[in-house]
Amino acid sequence: MSDPDLFISLLSIELRIPWAQSLKDKRSAVRGLKDRLRSRFNASVAEVACQDKWQRAVIAVCILDSDRRKLESDMARVRQLCEEARDVEIADMHQQWL
Repeated sequence: MSDPDLFISLLSIELRIPWAQSLKDKRSAVRGLKDRLRSRFNASVAEVACQDKWQRAVIAVCILDSDRRKLESDMARVRQLCEEARDVEIADMHQQWL
């Protein structure tokens, strides 16, 4: 039996939350986005930087699949969902294939 192909994509997203006046405000906005990404895409999502900053966050979204085209489509939809989020602003996005 041959090993199946496995494709992994990692998207790092730097967020701004200009309205946040506390870490509680920031965490509420970030948690909402993380929960939407997890539920819609079955993605692994974590806040990976700027945990102590009120108005900034960096999250990482990782999805793996055996179908590269489907994975590319899913990652495009992840980017779109992040761009359409009302409670955060996108400062930067960087996608990697692992």
